[in-house]
Amino acid sequence: MATLATESIRNLAVVGGAGSGKTTLIESLLAEAGAIPTKGTVEAGTTQTGHDSLSKQFHTTTDASVVRFEHGGCTINLFDTPGAADFLGQSIGVLPAVELAILVIDGLNGIQNVTRRMMGICADRALPTMIVVNKIDSVDDEELVLAAIQEEFGEICRPVDLPTEHGHGVVDCFDNAAGDSDLGDVKEYHDQMVDAVVEMDDAVMDDYLSGKPIEASRMHDPFEKALRARRVIPVAFVSARDGAGVAQLLTDIVKLCPSPLEGNPRKFVVDQEDGTAQAFVPTLRSADPLVAHVFKVASDQYAGRMAFIKVHQGELSHGTQVSIDANTKPTRIPHVHHANGHHLKEAHSIVAGDIGVVTKVDETHFNATIHAEAVPATLHLLGLPFPRPMAGLAIEAATRSAEAKLGEALHKMTAEDPTFEVEHVVGTGELVIHGLGDLHLRSKIQMLKDRFAVEIESHQPKVAYTETISTKAEGHHRHKKQTGGAGQFGEVFLRVEPLPGALEGNAPALEFVDGTVGGSVPRQFFPAIEKGIRGVLNSGVFAGYPLRGVRVEIYDGKHHPVDSKEIAFHQAGKWAFIDAVLKAKPTLLEPFVSIEVTCPAASIGTIVGDLSGKRARVHGTDTLPSGQAVIRGVAPLSELMTYASTLKSMTGGTGSFTMELSHHEPAPSATQREIAAAFKPQLQEA
Repeated sequence: MATLATESIRNLAVVGGAGSGKTTLIESLLAEAGAIPTKGTVEAGTTQTGHDSLSKQFHTTTDASVVRFEHGGCTINLFDTPGAADFLGQSIGVLPAVELAILVIDGLNGIQNVTRRMMGICADRALPTMIVVNKIDSVDDEELVLAAIQEEFGEICRPVDLPTEHGHGVVDCFDNAAGDSDLGDVKEYHDQMVDAVVEMDDAVMDDYLSGKPIEASRMHDPFEKALRARRVIPVAFVSARDGAGVAQLLTDIVKLCPSPLEGNPRKFVVDQEDGTAQAFVPTLRSADPLVAHVFKVASDQYAGRMAFIKVHQGELSHGTQVSIDANTKPTRIPHVHHANGHHLKEAHSIVAGDIGVVTKVDETHFNATIHAEAVPATLHLLGLPFPRPMAGLAIEAATRSAEAKLGEALHKMTAEDPTFEVEHVVGTGELVIHGLGDLHLRSKIQMLKDRFAVEIESHQPKVAYTETISTKAEGHHRHKKQTGGAGQFGEVFLRVEPLPGALEGNAPALEFVDGTVGGSVPRQFFPAIEKGIRGVLNSGVFAGYPLRGVRVEIYDGKHHPVDSKEIAFHQAGKWAFIDAVLKAKPTLLEPFVSIEVTCPAASIGTIVGDLSGKRARVHGTDTLPSGQAVIRGVAPLSELMTYASTLKSMTGGTGSFTMELSHHEPAPSATQREIAAAFKPQLQEA
């Protein structure tokens, strides 16, 4: 079997907003290339991607998947990715594996928020990008669509083909300079592309300025340079449903899209002993020591753990001994495969630049580096800009048998999704799952039921308040017990005061200071005193939430040469601390988040008014092209627990938001009184 040449590989991710037609476009490309006999449909659930049960149940792609096919002498790995913001993590995760992102825009509904976010991420990571305008057969004015794209993303967006016959065909304008289109003279757009590209090559530029014709064959190299430098973003037009432009797009993928050798190298670093990081550029030569990156992890009941990898240099064969991250113990790779939809085909090896799947290696995990022994053990890919999961849901197993399986199921799910987190909240005692939105969390609950046979009950989580103090105070406690024989005795005097940043939630939990003189408390008892104090921190003093941001100074005490023991000073320290905290004007802090809402400009007033009613402080608004706006501010998390559904209602589903923890502030007095009244603490030693 002939070895696959790296220069003949095309790795592409199809990204964009929900409903833009990504899955249908991939079906059309597969059918046009002869890789499938007939096109499947999303409605019938017969497509090569988006075939999993969750995608079918939720009527949207929930996971990234890849198809592999041959066309024009190239091997093409094409990723279908989710378009819903709730599943954006899956779209971001595949970006290190590809040399180009195809950003699909719905010609009818225009540029969506997810489209902007993915374009921004691609720009930040220097990932070449191509725009495909879909549904051109239903668009009345393609020129307006192109104008909106150029207004949003810049004049660097230049067509490589143009719609004809009112969106029922296309004409090439990259190589071709003759003819008419729905947007006008083809030569005009051809010349615009030439103008944008020739400046990347001095020799071509000189010939162009001297009036010499530029042959199409001389355009390729400067075009690739312009693509890598993001000096040009090619724009193609298609109708994925009826096939217009699909054949031309396939040609563009082969002729214009970069191979792994032509793309921008991914950003690897090697951590040094002095804390610095040294850049590492993979060679993409199969003969060099292996470097591969795990960009996705999944599980299958037959294949076990599946690690989707991109080989950045070297070659990975079955039976190879490798290292994973900094683990010095060699790991044998039993099987390597190529993935095509939900099918795995065993392969002899994965060459540099290609994408494959390693199965049944439990040591693999998301973002792992698989490498040869000769490669530095601390080599890793720079982190990806995943959105922080802020939507939360408290869960508990519905049955005892489900409880036994819940932990392992959640462990597997967090390994597969970098935007899904599980937290045991000390302050509330709840098990909380965190995701990117309501749809994301509902899909995880369904996954627990369908895949792991775990039934759960869920409810909105409690707010993770924290306690702190607002002034200085002193506390004292004498622990004395005499029950026959040796007794227990220990006495502690201490002072407390808030640490800097305590009222904003930015201080350490505790600062413990020995301020005694003259040996009033022997040194061997200080660990017991500190342990007694720290034992109070998690349970709180007046409201039942973790206590943070307190400086404690032990300034005096008494001991007995016979009866003083560690348990005595443990109890004395604990109750002296509680005594002091209750005198130090304890207060309850609530978490505030920074929130950024993207919405139609017409909804600004409604949204700002709603946020103000939630005790939010709006810091500013920005108007974006295409009639969008961004609202920024801070708000208490307690008021935003169900904000996803609220925003959806206010914007008809077109708004989106992100939030992340900002700081803490004292909760309203009424809230503090209510919570404190419900807490029944033990305020003195039994």
